[in-house]
Parts: sequence; structure tokens; C-alpha cells
Amino acid sequence: MEEKASPPPQGCSKPHLEKLTLGITRILESSPGVTEVTIIEKPPAERHMISSWEQKNNCVMPEDVKNFYLMTNGFHMTWSVKLDEHIIPLGSMAINSISKLTQLTQSSMYSLPNAPTLADLEDDTHEASDDQPEKPHFDSRSVIFELDSCNGNGKVCLVYKSGKPALAEDTEIWFLDRALYWHFLTDTFTAYYRLLITHLGLPQWQYAFTSYGISPQAKQWFSMYKPINYNTNLLTEETDSFVNKLDPSKVFKSKNKIIIPKKKGPVQPSGTQKGSSGPSGPSTSSNSKSSSGSGNPVRK
Repeated sequence: MEEKASPPPQGCSKPHLEKLTLGITRILESSPGVTEVTIIEKPPAERHMISSWEQKNNCVMPEDVKNFYLMTNGFHMTWSVKLDEHIIPLGSMAINSISKLTQLTQSSMYSLPNAPTLADLEDDTHEASDDQPEKPHFDSRSVIFELDSCNGNGKVCLVYKSGKPALAEDTEIWFLDRALYWHFLTDTFTAYYRLLITHLGLPQWQYAFTSYGISPQAKQWFSMYKPINYNTNLLTEETDSFVNKLDPSKVFKSKNKIIIPKKKGPVQPSGTQKGSSGPSGPSTSSNSKSSSGSGNPVRK
């Protein structure tokens, strides 16, 4: 009997897992330092589960989302790195199961009376533009379901833009950061799933699609395990900021003071330097010490 929720042994060829992960497991296992590549296998969802979800939420599930759940009821893949004999969990790729594909509620965020709700955070100052579609709304204008909690770094959401009853063609995938700002990811679930796989589940990878980008620590992991077919314009524009570069000429610079030569006046010929006389020359002082009348210096 095949074990569920257990990592497949390395080198094991399972066609459905290869298709589900697009072969990313082999790439990770061959990467330096990567260990414990784990996929939690989940059985396919039944069609009645999808129909029940649609009736409960008054939303038509997009076809690509249906096909995904008919293959596996959720997805969870993790991998770690080994540094100095310590194993550090790093990559995480997750899609909620149907039972956890829940709507972001409009109820009070706190149990206190008259507490603010998500709808109270609506800000209509930033609407759609040529390069950015209209952002989702926390009120009844949009219906929002959580696909991934991103380990507390935000939420990836399946957004119905037209409210209920929601149609499948009105869906988009958006990222809600911890400051509750929206960032567009993809038009379809299939395109988002490819992004998830090709970014290897690196920490905070969704922030690469925000205006402020990923954190410096995440950039270090990005530089070590670069995403597949990823446009690294964000990284190349800020190369000096995400890679620690040491300039040996500055780090190992000697602390000895550099002797700066003093500026000298114009060099005079050697024959006339000692015999030069003038109102401020040295001959003036010597003449003042000579005997009066003779004009010759006194020998001692």
C-alpha cells in the first residue's frame, strides 16, 4: 500500500509526481547543498467536492483550478539546505486543499465591538492603469479566496473581480502583502503555478513582483539558487545591494599615514643659492653682524 504524506525516495520515478512538479525535484536534488526534498502526496479531489465548493461559495471554479484539484487535492513541497552540519528549511511550495480554499472574510478582525473590518481598509486612490489592472476590493465588489499563506509573509489569493455570483472567466491571481497592499501576479492559475515551480519556492519570492522587492536576506538565497527562467532585472539593477562585495584594496588598506611632501618653492641654481642677497635673504642678517667700516667678515 502506497504511503501518503511521506517523501518519495530519491531517484524514484513517479509519472504523476513528475508531471505535477514539472521535473523540479531532479533539479533541486542535483543542486549543491540541497537536501530533504519532500513532496507530501495527496489523493485527487472528488468531483462532488468541487461542486459542493461552488454551491457553497456561489462561485464557478476555473477549469485549470478544477483540473489541478482532480489531480491532487492540494500541493505541498519543501526542501532544505545543509550548512555546517545544520539543516535549514528553505524552499516551500504550497497550494491549499479545497477544504482550506476559504474566503477572506469581511468580519471584524478583532472581537471588540465596532472594531475595523477589511472593508474599512478600502483605498480607491490607486485604481487601474495601463500597466496594472484594477486591484481587488475587500468589500462585496470582489470575492477573494486564499491559495497560499506564504508562511506568514503574505497571502496568494484567487480573486473573482465581479462579485457574486462569480464567473470563472473573471478570476486573477493576486498577492496580498503583510501591509495589506495588493500586487498582481498572473491572469490564470496555470500561469501562477508555473511561477511557483520556477521560483523553487524560495522565501518571499512573491515580493519580486512588488515595487519594493524582496528582502536582502532573500536576495542572498536568490543569488545562490537562482529561479529557473526568471527575469532577473530586479536583481541585476541592484547588484551592489544584494551581494556582499568586498574590495580588498579598502578592507586590507594600511593604516599607516601617507607622508605628503611639502610644497617647495622654485629651485635655484646651486652657485647662486648661497650667494644670493636681498632685503629678506640670509646675507642681510650676516652683514648686520659684520664689523663696521671694513666691510669684511670677522674671522675668529
